[in-house]
Amino acid sequence: MEKSSSNETQTLTSKKELLDCTEGEDCQENGLLVKNPKSTLQLVEDGNKVHPSQGDKGEAGQISNGYSVVQSPVPCNGIGDGEDVQCTAPAATTTTTTTTSTTCGVEAQPQLLELEERETWSKKMDFLLSVIGYAVDLGNVWRFPYICYQNGGGAFLIPYTIMAIFGGIPLFYMELALGQYHRNGCISIWRKICPIFKGIGFTICVIAFYIASYYNTIMAWALYYLISSFTSELPWTSCKNAWNTVNCTNYFTNASITWTPHSISPAEEFYTRHILQVQRSKGLDDLGGISWQLTLCLLLIFTIVYFSIWKGVKTSGKVVWVTATFPYIILFILLIRGATLPGAWRGVVFYLKPDWQKLLATEVWVDAAAQIFFSLGPGFGVLLAFASYNKFHNNCYQDALVTSTVNCMTSFVSGFVIFTVLGYMAEMRNEEVSEVAKDTGPSLLFITYAEAIANMPASTFFAIIFFLMLLTLGLDSTFAGLEGVITAVLDEFPHVWGKRREWFVLGLIIACFLGSLTTLTFGGAYVVKLFEEYATGPAVLTVVFLESIAVAWFYGINQFCRDMKEMLGFTPGWYWRLCWVAISPIFLLFIICSFMSSPPDLRLFDYNYPYWTTIVGYCIGTSSVICIPIYMAYRLIITPGTFKEVSDVFYLFKFIFDGMYFPLHYPAIQKKRWEILHRYFRQKRWSVNDAPIFARCWMYGSTL
Repeated sequence: MEKSSSNETQTLTSKKELLDCTEGEDCQENGLLVKNPKSTLQLVEDGNKVHPSQGDKGEAGQISNGYSVVQSPVPCNGIGDGEDVQCTAPAATTTTTTTTSTTCGVEAQPQLLELEERETWSKKMDFLLSVIGYAVDLGNVWRFPYICYQNGGGAFLIPYTIMAIFGGIPLFYMELALGQYHRNGCISIWRKICPIFKGIGFTICVIAFYIASYYNTIMAWALYYLISSFTSELPWTSCKNAWNTVNCTNYFTNASITWTPHSISPAEEFYTRHILQVQRSKGLDDLGGISWQLTLCLLLIFTIVYFSIWKGVKTSGKVVWVTATFPYIILFILLIRGATLPGAWRGVVFYLKPDWQKLLATEVWVDAAAQIFFSLGPGFGVLLAFASYNKFHNNCYQDALVTSTVNCMTSFVSGFVIFTVLGYMAEMRNEEVSEVAKDTGPSLLFITYAEAIANMPASTFFAIIFFLMLLTLGLDSTFAGLEGVITAVLDEFPHVWGKRREWFVLGLIIACFLGSLTTLTFGGAYVVKLFEEYATGPAVLTVVFLESIAVAWFYGINQFCRDMKEMLGFTPGWYWRLCWVAISPIFLLFIICSFMSSPPDLRLFDYNYPYWTTIVGYCIGTSSVICIPIYMAYRLIITPGTFKEVSDVFYLFKFIFDGMYFPLHYPAIQKKRWEILHRYFRQKRWSVNDAPIFARCWMYGSTL
């Protein structure tokens, strides 16, 4: 191989240079040759992926020597975005010229395995059902109806729709496109987009671990209810059980009994005193022992999860045909049953009655934005993982619109399912719907809705199908969350786990089970609520915010749109560009600042969370987000060069903010600024040759 300047071409004629890049050292050449028995030139980039179009797949870069060019955004010589490489062959083969980047050092190993065929979905419907099953979860059944009536009823649909159109759906679409184009999980994909933000991938994995540690416990509660439902008389219908107290009031069976402020329903005591056993815990400072019944339920759930995902999307894609469709059948049955109950109309009126004054409150818009982001689920790495198994030219634009619309409509319909029953409860108690619907979180399902089911005709049947629905809603979301982590780790470390997926999945499941032990204690419900409020919410919003900034501003919105045109055949319009560049990040920043300025005051049952739990909650949330600055610091520390050379990165940040003064007055200068900035963040290392350029931009503004 002959070296040349960045403006010259290089001829790839042998595989000797494969040995020039060793682990822990900088590559001295501009290309890495990988032996490939086939004669097709495969380009696996970390920057601009080169894919043959539909019409010329068979002619894409044929070379006769059987070597493939493996690319990376790391310029080994520290100069430029990439090099022009000319692949020459004997006279019988046409010469093909392509623009490539280079692969250096330790980054070469993971990419060698990318040349192998990546697993894909068996059918397009497997992918759609997996995404729908992931997006539609327990939160759609209880959180949206509660948030809706709390924030103005029908009027809440206005901010919810606006936030969906300008925030949730664009970012949902962006993640599907990124995953499908780059075909990597949430960690290794940053090698191809913006390496300095690779810590986002590790943050996502930590968040996924936290979610698996408490979310599956809620499913263990549902499983306990399901097992308890196989009786002629549901155990939460009477006050004659060992766990009941003197305050237990069964007003359904005796019309002469009056409901008082001190009354406790049999369903509430069954949930709190039999399932959770909170009376045996004093709070977060005294959680008590572990419930062996819930432990066995959780063990069964994780066993089901393991055998559903251990073989990859080929297996889970078949399981979701049941877990993603079954909830809709049950919702339809429960909707019909709820609509026929006496007083159902009261719940519907309360659910949809608009309170236009609420639209003037900032909290309503914050709740709308938070609900749509948590409902659609960008930022959890799942959409990246699922889309990475799609075919390259799959129409992910259409997929994004279909799945996000189905998700939002499911939330809306679930409101009718819940509030027709709440109206029935209010009619039976002779109370207002607001008093019946005061429970939030899972309590709305496990107390209020369970009590209503227990007093319907054919209560056993409706209890069984209802808790089966909750299980299936939770299972496919768990499949998706863990698949996001599995795909990320296997793509990042293919030489370690590529052929050992089953063992890695087993280890992950065991780790999640051990992490769930605190939620299985008698005070486990308090831990679940703490994790739900602090460990995931702000952290996920921060991840999505930084992800949108990295893609739209550092990777470059123009580059991203060119990738999508190559993949889909058309360029996203101005609406999508505007959302990705400005509107969606502003929405996210607004929500994050609102949460940080006024953290929620937590209360569960009769337990008020002490102040120190707020500090603990922030520490849990920070423990995942801290991965992002730690990785940035790590990348700068391992950068070759003296400390002064590395510390010149100060110019970079000054360069970012200073450049904002010139976009209108000096368009050519602004363009050059962002070209340099874009090139820096696409590299894996700091190039000292860029420091003088940054310095001149900082000091003189117009001098380049």
